[in-house]
Amino acid sequence: MEAVTEEQNDLERRASENSQSIKPRWRSLFAFTTRPHLLPLCLALVLSVSSGVVSPVLSYLLGRVFDCFTNFGIGKYGGPELIRNVSKYALGVTGLGVASGILHAGYFGFWLVFGELQAKGARDSLFGSMLEKDMEWYDMRRDGVEALIQRLQTQIRELQMGTSQPLGFALQSTVTALSALGLAFYTAWDLTLITIASIPFAALVLGWISSRMQPSIEAQAKELNTASKFANNAFQAIDVVKCFNGQDFETWQYAKAIKRAAKKYLIQAKANALQIGFVRFITLSMFVQGFWYGSHIVIAGKKEPGQVLTAFWSCLSALQAVEQILPQILVLEKGRAAGATLQAVLTQMDKRHRVIVSGQLTPEFCEGDIEVRNVSFRYPSRPDQPALKHASFFFPAGETTFVIGTSGSGKSTLGNLLMRFYEPASGEIFIDGNPLQTLDIAWLRNNITLVQQQSVLFNETIFKNIAFARRDWEKVGRDEVKRSIDTAFLQNTINEFPKGVATVVGAGGNAMSGGQRQRVAIARASLRDTPILILDEATSALDHISKGMVMDAIREWRRGKTTIIITHDLSQIADDEFTYILDKGVVVQEGYRYALEKGEAGPLVAPRRPSVNFPTTKRLPKLSEEVRKPSIISMSSGSCGSTVSVCSHDSLDIQYRPRAQSVFVPGIFSLAKESPEMNRRSYFEPFVSPAATGAFAMHRMSGVPDIFTRPLNPSAQQNEGKSRIAGWPLMPRRDQKEQDLGDWSLLNELHKRTHDTGRTSSEKRTSQAAKEHSETIALKVVRRQSEDLQGDGPLRIAPIKKILLTVWPTLTWKHRPLLLGGFFCAAVHAAGTPVFSFVFSKLLATFFQPVNREREALKWSLSVLAVGTGDALASFFMHYLLEACGQAWVDNLRIESMKRIIDQPRTWFDKEKNSVSKLTECLDRNAEEMRNLLGRFAGFMFVVVMMLSTAVIWSLVVCWKLTLVGLASAPFIYMITRLYQAVSGKWEGRSNDAGTSAATIFTETFGNIRTVRALTLEAYLHEKYLKATEKAFHVGLRRSAYSGTFYGISDSGIAFATALIFYYGAKVAASRDFTVQNIITVFSMLLFSIASANSILAFIPQINSSCATATRLLRLANLPHKSSYEHAGHVRLPALGTISFNDINFTYPSRPLGPVLNSLNLKLSPHTSIALVGASGSGKSTIASLILGLYPPTSGALTFDSLEISALHLPSLRSLIAVVPQTPQIFATTIALNIAYAMPERSSLASRANIEKAAEVAGIHTFISSLPRGYNTLIGEGGTGLSGGQAQRIAIARAVARKPMLMVLDEATSALDGESARGIRELVRRLRGQGVGVLMVTHDREMMRVCEEIVVVKEGRVEERGGFDELVLRRVGELRRLLGGA
Repeated sequence: MEAVTEEQNDLERRASENSQSIKPRWRSLFAFTTRPHLLPLCLALVLSVSSGVVSPVLSYLLGRVFDCFTNFGIGKYGGPELIRNVSKYALGVTGLGVASGILHAGYFGFWLVFGELQAKGARDSLFGSMLEKDMEWYDMRRDGVEALIQRLQTQIRELQMGTSQPLGFALQSTVTALSALGLAFYTAWDLTLITIASIPFAALVLGWISSRMQPSIEAQAKELNTASKFANNAFQAIDVVKCFNGQDFETWQYAKAIKRAAKKYLIQAKANALQIGFVRFITLSMFVQGFWYGSHIVIAGKKEPGQVLTAFWSCLSALQAVEQILPQILVLEKGRAAGATLQAVLTQMDKRHRVIVSGQLTPEFCEGDIEVRNVSFRYPSRPDQPALKHASFFFPAGETTFVIGTSGSGKSTLGNLLMRFYEPASGEIFIDGNPLQTLDIAWLRNNITLVQQQSVLFNETIFKNIAFARRDWEKVGRDEVKRSIDTAFLQNTINEFPKGVATVVGAGGNAMSGGQRQRVAIARASLRDTPILILDEATSALDHISKGMVMDAIREWRRGKTTIIITHDLSQIADDEFTYILDKGVVVQEGYRYALEKGEAGPLVAPRRPSVNFPTTKRLPKLSEEVRKPSIISMSSGSCGSTVSVCSHDSLDIQYRPRAQSVFVPGIFSLAKESPEMNRRSYFEPFVSPAATGAFAMHRMSGVPDIFTRPLNPSAQQNEGKSRIAGWPLMPRRDQKEQDLGDWSLLNELHKRTHDTGRTSSEKRTSQAAKEHSETIALKVVRRQSEDLQGDGPLRIAPIKKILLTVWPTLTWKHRPLLLGGFFCAAVHAAGTPVFSFVFSKLLATFFQPVNREREALKWSLSVLAVGTGDALASFFMHYLLEACGQAWVDNLRIESMKRIIDQPRTWFDKEKNSVSKLTECLDRNAEEMRNLLGRFAGFMFVVVMMLSTAVIWSLVVCWKLTLVGLASAPFIYMITRLYQAVSGKWEGRSNDAGTSAATIFTETFGNIRTVRALTLEAYLHEKYLKATEKAFHVGLRRSAYSGTFYGISDSGIAFATALIFYYGAKVAASRDFTVQNIITVFSMLLFSIASANSILAFIPQINSSCATATRLLRLANLPHKSSYEHAGHVRLPALGTISFNDINFTYPSRPLGPVLNSLNLKLSPHTSIALVGASGSGKSTIASLILGLYPPTSGALTFDSLEISALHLPSLRSLIAVVPQTPQIFATTIALNIAYAMPERSSLASRANIEKAAEVAGIHTFISSLPRGYNTLIGEGGTGLSGGQAQRIAIARAVARKPMLMVLDEATSALDGESARGIRELVRRLRGQGVGVLMVTHDREMMRVCEEIVVVKEGRVEERGGFDELVLRRVGELRRLLGGA
């Protein structure tokens, strides 16, 4: 683990060594403010300042009203005079309410507009900036590009939140505080100074606490990045996760990352709660000195009681305003951290991470001459491994040239450099004699087309994916596309789609097979028809005959145009075609094929079977020797010899011998330790030992505890199905004696239990069966929501009440007492305001007491201090405990969501709403916003309800008449508040959806940045993204208008209610039915309570946004669990028997095609080697997918030893099979952990010795050993980059390490060079000798030869079956036809 940590630290250091470190400052909130933003910002500022003055004006009017009641109490006023004066001030309060409503509507709406502008500015700036970043910048992202994209979306949201209503609310409160203090100083400066004497000390304490927050915010963001990376990897590689039973391992490592992030957040929560509690104490404790001194100056006759009350109420308003800012501090802190991070991304360019500077040269024509002169290059993610070393090439205009070599030899690097994805470290590249760096990049990429092995398609129609070849794709005609389709022989495939070329291919082109995607990419290149074409393994997924036909079409199409073909398939090279051979970044041979075949050594000299004849037709005229200058370079593989010196990467002494010596050193293309002849005897002899069989008969092969892996028995499944009653579906029960995902204290114990190999499988199954019935309980939440959540229609946002009802069942027994404690403290805090109001009224009463004023004032001031101390403690614990429970709540839901997501059937992931980016966003940003519902809002709403209830009851007891009149306004206030909430919720949902649409385009663009740049689609995608952000902005503008208007109406309603209470209070006092003290008591209680209730209005948009995101997360957390076909069976096979397909029909649910398999009848022996052969799209890979249980048959019976697959326990079945997918999936971890993926840590299969042996067999051990940290090297997202062949060999090693009973190889050699492919063929022979079955999906003739039997599939049926020689010799046969009549 230390080595892993060192590697990660090294990558992090390299990723950030050239980045500008920006310390988050408050001006970071305005990092994306531009000149057009100043008008709404200024309007928002002016309206905030104006609305901030409302509270001091209200304080002045309250002072005047109190003067009236004081004068009435001491006999200066009579009843009519009291009513007349109070009525005058009540009218003033009414007018103030009208002004307040207008001002608050304006400031609220304009701050929302400003937040939308900042979000749009950040989105647009990031998109434009990232389009210009070089590939080195993308390679050096610490957690990979996908995780970076998700974090950027979260940070844009945090910036938007920090610059909208929370910022406006904080500014308004600041103005309120300052203006209130100004009024206080004007009224009674000496009293004000004494009252606020403790504020400087309080400011220092608050500043110190705030400074402690920022590091934890950054640390939490880093841990959430890691969690997002884990989730993103798992969702992208869901086939591998399921086939290798890695569901529980992925959940476990995700839970660990979430746990670390939770610890960092709790530091922030504690600091924020401490700030709130401290300010609460300071606010109330100032009454001790303030009222004592106020009573003194009233007795001395220096001030009137009304002046004292005005000054004191102003001081109280100022501190209450500061107190109201504090809940927004965390939002603002996150906002400024997000702004600083986003700004850092934009400015992260220096001599190594800079925008590639485009040249200015745009020649009128491109002839196509390419010269690569003495170029060296290292990828930034693996600086210790040179990709090219002083390599020189010449590709003459109008000719086809081949580049071959071992995996990782630097072939694809050549294409990357020609496209200017990277800059060479040394040497020069010339196009038509012009240095590459002097050419305009747009011109360059419009004259070069790169078609890569992993063909990337966009979520558009087939027509548009092909039309993207042109910059003016809108003008591309159907005839042009038709010609391109014919070139790629794609018409038959398109005819199978009901909508033809109008068919949307889905995210990443998942509606098409690998071969079909490659042909779409070739059709796109044909339409593009640039002077220079680079094909990088562009036909590797095609069958032999399709490959030959496509290659012939390419030769015809490319006649007279420069074409570079990078391949491992030597059969594509004609005798008269020039070839470069690379090894370890060095050109070791070059020449025409016929000349290279006469050499002494090399891949083209290797003995070949007579039936594998290469084409002899000379398709292109041979160039003269003077033009091509063919030569064969000799290279020493081990030392700084006299031929080509390959010293350390620091060496500058590279010497060459004359070209006259034409020698190919044996061993250049051998794999040394990986040689098939090595390590045979010990590794495969015990390939399927009884011990291994027992170990793999376990239901999961995962390094995680039982809690993640318990299979449901039939009764448990039945119970789960019944419990989806009208509300949320089932969630795991959190019993006190039950281990569970959310209990952080148990994670280490869970991990420890995972690797306990002392218990037998039967013991484990017995202990699990005893717990099966306690897995789930019903969450009775959100009636009528279940169908909306799990259906395909739009989500209906759940009300906050029903969302919060999920809290208790989700929390563990560890957190439930904390939740109760949090709400108990909230109740105490709520009671604090009425108690304070009562004590405050007693303080006010001292002003018209004839005797003992000072003593009574001191007594009640000390009572306020006691109330303040208790209230401050209750406030601190309320905020911290509820934040802690909120974090536990969302984290449990996150982990539950993760567990349920990867448990879904494979077809679920093909739906658009379940795309990888949306799932990752939901677990990351949505969960962060959802936490606020409990952590920030639930406690506050509970306090308001309790406070109002207590105040109303107390007020009814004290003065029921005045209280009932005050309550008469409640229906009106409730109605406008509910209307405001409904309108705000509707537009919050629309705004979120518009933002998600823009984020999807962002993800698609930068997740496929190489293809985007190769096709020069930057302008199109930029325009598409700008339209999406513009739409999101306009939706946000409408949200701002509606929310601001209704917020202003709601706010003014409170002022009207206050005026009514004042007026009727005067009438009650004048009637002498109640004492003045009772009326003042009711005033204090109702006004304090109404003010507190009013403050919740500002949170409604945030509450609605949190409800929208919570609904999305709860949909995932309540997905069906263990109820799909994958969990229907319970029979565990000890060994594989005959696999039978009986009248199997199958159609992919998400693909608009006809049946892929048509009445398929096929029997496969698990102990023989069988090759599945057929044209692209014939159903070969589908057969393998059905065997692995990734999809259920549409009809028919798939059986293992006469047992239908639906009766089998799929995890145990998959543990007997290992798969090597056509597209290798690499996880973001070390090489060793990639090979031992999801295996129990203490298993012998996970030992270093077994891992290294598997790597040797896969032909990758020498490469791994050459890395500085060997098997501890981090790879995948954010780690060391691998070539396609290297990644495929690691995938092969992953399968070999498991020592399975059946190995499924799906085009496992498509990215491998000839020598590596020979090693895999030897592996198949040895597996066959050990009784291990091999099911091989292949187009490769030599791979077919090593198999005992060939099954030819055509249009979803078995066309023919037999031995290779038997089928090839048939005069009329499908295999013979596929192999081109060989």
